[in-house]
Amino acid sequence: MLGLRDLVFLKDVFILSFTAIGGPHSHIPMFLKRMVNFRRYLTEPEFIELNALCQIIPGPTSTQTITAIGYKMGGATLAYLTLLIWVLPSMIFMTAAAILIGYFTDQNLEMPFIKFIEPMAVGFVAYAAWVIGSKVITTKTATIVMIISAVIGYFLRFPWVAPLLLVIGGLSTTFKFNRLPKDDSEPVLDVKWANFILFILVFLITFILGQMLLDPGLAKGVKLFESFYRNGSLIFGGGQVLIPLLHTEYVDVNKYLNSQEFLTGYALVQAIPGPVFAFSSYIGAMSMKEYGILGQIAGSFLSTAGIFLPGTFLIFFLYRLWDDLKKYRAIKASLEGINSVSSGLVLAVAVFLFDTIELNYLNGGVMLATFIALISERVPPTVIILAGFLLGYIVR
Repeated sequence: MLGLRDLVFLKDVFILSFTAIGGPHSHIPMFLKRMVNFRRYLTEPEFIELNALCQIIPGPTSTQTITAIGYKMGGATLAYLTLLIWVLPSMIFMTAAAILIGYFTDQNLEMPFIKFIEPMAVGFVAYAAWVIGSKVITTKTATIVMIISAVIGYFLRFPWVAPLLLVIGGLSTTFKFNRLPKDDSEPVLDVKWANFILFILVFLITFILGQMLLDPGLAKGVKLFESFYRNGSLIFGGGQVLIPLLHTEYVDVNKYLNSQEFLTGYALVQAIPGPVFAFSSYIGAMSMKEYGILGQIAGSFLSTAGIFLPGTFLIFFLYRLWDDLKKYRAIKASLEGINSVSSGLVLAVAVFLFDTIELNYLNGGVMLATFIALISERVPPTVIILAGFLLGYIVR
């Protein structure tokens, strides 16, 4: 049974779902301001601890953080409601966008407003690479890991490359644990395995179902869920880190949508509030467009559930272990390599996407202007996207 405080908390989550734009680097300060400074649902040290936990496990960082606050306040029920309310508005918008763009494409209708979406999206990805790199690339080791990951990620665009690089990257910096301060207290892990077993079972069951189902629509829907669940289990950080994996799997390999459709969705998700991982809603809907509007809605729901559930299960599993896990220096040290690989993969996709657009003065100018506007932090992403739509109409 939800209490009054829980309902007020969910109202705050709803407000944030319509106002928090820009990914984890802008979401987290907004959460801090509203949840800690204004409402005092938890203390600032507690908030920082929760966010630190979300940084070391795969999944969407800001979504995991706000879900973890719900879990801390009211257990699993409040946490799932928090996740639903936080994700639903952006999911609905991105699904509607996919249905509309799919209709325009099928009818061969002109869409001048997306003329400059591709160079703008490249500007967004380049900015994401710059932001992530500036935060995590602080040592020679990190620089080397980033460069190697970028080169491999650019030339080898297969779904298995990114997970393998993330594992190798994490292992490559664990040897630096001796440089971290030692915690003299002995960690004693009291492990509750239920949510971890659930995390594994969901993946195994959907993988097997996807291979066994004979109906092509059902099989494709289940495979979408399994694919996004797998990707959501491997990605550390914000939605920008997800882009290389999704482009490889859905554009290069499976060809569920083309590069322009992909970049249009990516640009749109930058302009709306809520989690950047809602990009999965768009891709799921676009991937199922041959099954009509109901099929697209189902694809959106399955993809969205797939991308967000793994991080939620892992939060529930690791929340009680965090006080002991953070005492292991090897875990902290591995984050340097994992974050460096993530930065390199985003850099690789920025270069790759740059190669795919037609290079002329207009596209180059739009791409550069987008990047500069984002770096200045004075122009909201929504304004940038709307300006790009207007420019597309003007020069059509």
